[in-house]
Amino acid sequence: MSKNDGMNYAPVGNQTKVVGAGEFTFAVIGLDHGHIYGMCNGLLEAGGELIAVYDPDEEKVEKFLQAYSMVSKAQSKEDILTNPAINLVASANIPSERGELGLEVLENGKHYFTDKPAFTTLSQVKKAREKVSETGLKWGIYYSERLHVEGAILAGELIENGEIGRVVQVIGTGPHRANVGARPPWFFNPEYYGGILCDIGSHQIEQFLHFSGAKDAKVLHSKVANYSLKEYPQFQDYGDATLLADNGATFYFRVDWLTPDGLGTWGDGRVTILGTEGYIEVRKYIDIARDKQGDQVYLVNQEGEKHFSCNGKVGYPFFGQFILDCINGTETAMTQEHAFRAAELCIEAQNQAIHVETADNKIQI
Repeated sequence: MSKNDGMNYAPVGNQTKVVGAGEFTFAVIGLDHGHIYGMCNGLLEAGGELIAVYDPDEEKVEKFLQAYSMVSKAQSKEDILTNPAINLVASANIPSERGELGLEVLENGKHYFTDKPAFTTLSQVKKAREKVSETGLKWGIYYSERLHVEGAILAGELIENGEIGRVVQVIGTGPHRANVGARPPWFFNPEYYGGILCDIGSHQIEQFLHFSGAKDAKVLHSKVANYSLKEYPQFQDYGDATLLADNGATFYFRVDWLTPDGLGTWGDGRVTILGTEGYIEVRKYIDIARDKQGDQVYLVNQEGEKHFSCNGKVGYPFFGQFILDCINGTETAMTQEHAFRAAELCIEAQNQAIHVETADNKIQI
């Protein structure tokens, strides 16, 4: 697992199988983003059986087969979509194409699990909502910066246990290392990745809704900029936004592609959660200049100060819960409305963002 490149960051956890052999099979279509490895790891550890993969890029397929030798190479995506033995299709294809693929997957009677951002336009979300309502199938979204971070899982448990009272404010930071030379061309074009607030901002907005217990929120203000990569004039290396939730909680987040090479991991992602009786800070991937190990959680409440180093101790319950939700028609892992509303809000933040700095240095307000 690479700690220097967020695109290929694929956590590995303990096996906590919720189904037996052959009870839940899945396949992969689309290998454009390395998050697919984390998605597959989580499903496999929960007992899912990965049986097939398809991507038009043979080089990507061969690399995938080196990691998952038990998988068969499909000759086309139709081979997977029409295979009645497959329960779910997972995908990390180009973001702008994820919505259309999901419609095809559900139309063929299979559940769908896609990398974030699951959509790049509001019309794509609308069509997905309609297809889910029509079929009753699941459209899961891999918000990995909460679902695949043990520190974030523990923070949610502490909040649920009442350790900091009512959550009233959240601050999220999602810095990433750009690794420009290793990125595909679509990475630099917002038509394909949706813009920075749509892309990595999706992690931030989903965790705000979760930690605050909100059902909905409104984007009050958002900004984007391209401060450092002028050779890619459409790219955005910085974004921030402020939101207000329906339960009164507020949120500020910042995302960027400005992580310096001297950091010991791909990004110093953090979240600070303020409650009426205390606060929590999660240092997700590193505790800078102190501990290379991530998943460091700090809690301060009426009882005092506590530190939890929880790497390898909490696990990733989402994947097993999601498999059981697909089988039983339940919503234990994440409600469908939560997944979709988080996706919509990041697009809304992107659509209304002020462009602070562009290639020609003209501020657009």
